[in-house]
Formats: sequence, structure tokens, C-alpha cells
Amino acid sequence: MANRLPHRSEIRLVNQRRYHLRHWGAVDAPLLVLLHGWMDSSATFQFMVEELKREWHVLAPDWRGFGDSQWNEGGYYFPDYLADLDGLLDQLSPHQPVRLLGHSMGAMIAGIYAGVRPQRIARLTLVEGFGLNATRPTEAPGRYARWLRETQSTQSYETLTDHTQVADKLCARNPLLTQERAHWLAAELTRQDGDGLTYRADPRHKMVNPVLYRLEEAMACWRRITAPVLWVLGERAFEHPAVNGVMSTLDERRACFAQLSETVITGAGHMIQWEKPQALAHAVEDFMTVD
Repeated sequence: MANRLPHRSEIRLVNQRRYHLRHWGAVDAPLLVLLHGWMDSSATFQFMVEELKREWHVLAPDWRGFGDSQWNEGGYYFPDYLADLDGLLDQLSPHQPVRLLGHSMGAMIAGIYAGVRPQRIARLTLVEGFGLNATRPTEAPGRYARWLRETQSTQSYETLTDHTQVADKLCARNPLLTQERAHWLAAELTRQDGDGLTYRADPRHKMVNPVLYRLEEAMACWRRITAPVLWVLGERAFEHPAVNGVMSTLDERRACFAQLSETVITGAGHMIQWEKPQALAHAVEDFMTVD
């Protein structure tokens, strides 16, 4: 297995919660903040960071309930992530706008935040995270009913036997992922649980969100973004059922961004940072570098 670029771990208190942060590079280098997606962790960016050519202080948090950050006592709600990002940036860069990148759920958080706090963002990269399928108010009763059922049940994962099993699952879901990277990720995304392994994430993340996704609200936030924005898409984007309806409204979503550029990573699916980290690092670095 390849030698990986070392990182430094740190625990900070953010909104009265223990947050695990992963650092790469010198602290006096330009700051680049990376936000991971759902059922993932800060480790997801390891391969991309290794491909960066310039000197950066790269920082990636584990969202609450993921990785090594503190779990909630109850469910998880989108506005809490906005508050966590706001509190974290107040600590990391209180006087300067930051370069921010988000993947998937992390990109959805970053995009909303950049419209709510436009003065806090210098440059924004959204990787495979341009919002979900629009919902209809008529979906609300069924969504609330499902949420009520799930709050009365215990959420759990299957017990996993070893890292090889986890790596095989990762490769099955992401066929462009190499076995070497899959085994490394398997160790980072799981922890020992008795005689087996379990995912390093609160299983309550799998509960349905009782609040419908409102595309109009997201678009209103996007229109307030003042920073240049880069969209990064995998060549096989929008194959997941949660976002396969996005394609029909992609131009409408694009029109919300005042300064938008876009790049497609050839041969990549949703997990671009795993599958094509060199190409992603190149695109991000070209966009984020301001001479």
C-alpha cells in the first residue's frame, strides 16, 4: 500500500460540540477548507490533497456525527451544519474570506452558506453538489409519517467482518475506485466494534429528513453569492436517484450564480476525489489560486 501524506488531527469546540479537524500542510500557507459529503469523513480528501502542487494549509472537518466528531443525541438537520460551518470559520479565519470547497452534501452546505454569508467566501468550488431533486408540498404527510416511525425505532448498521469486506462494498458502489484506495478508505471510515467493524458515523443519519428540500430557497441563496464559483461534475453525474431529476433544471440552477465556471472530470462518477484525484486537484488549484 502506498505511503500516504501525513495529516495532523485536532479537536475543537464548535457550537458546544467536539469537532475533529484534519490538517495538511503548513499553518502559515494559504488556507483551503474542504467539506465532505454524507456518510463520509474528512479522510475522503486524502488522495486529492496529495496531488496539490502548491503550498496550502488544507483543513477538513468531520461534520457532526461523522468521522471522529461528536454525535447528536437526536436527529440531524441541515441548518445545524450551516451554524457549525459559521462557527468553525469564525475560529479559523475571523477577518479574511476563505477558499471553500464542498463535495456532495458538503457542497450543498457550502452553496447555501456562501449566499447567507457572502462576505465570508473568497472562492467557492462545488463538487457534485448542486442541490437535490425539487420536492412537492404533497410529499410532506408521507415524509413526516416515515420520520415519526423512524424516531421510534433503533437505527443500526450491519456488523462488518473486516476491511476487505468494506473495501469490496466501496468498490461495488464506486467501480472506478482502485482496490488500494478502497482498502485505505475502509480503515478510515470504520472502527472496531466487538469482534467486527462498524461505520464511523451515527446510523441516525440514515433517518429520513422530515423537512422537504425546497429548491426555490436554495436558489434564492445562490443568487446572493458574490464569490466566483466553480462547478465540478463527474462524467457520470446525476446517476443517483436523489439527483437524477436535477439535469432537467440544470440551466435554471446555473443561472443563479453571477460568476460561474464549470468543468467535467472525464472518467469520474460521484466520488471524484477518490476516482480522479489528480484531475480534481488540478482543476481546484487552477481555480483557487489567485496571484
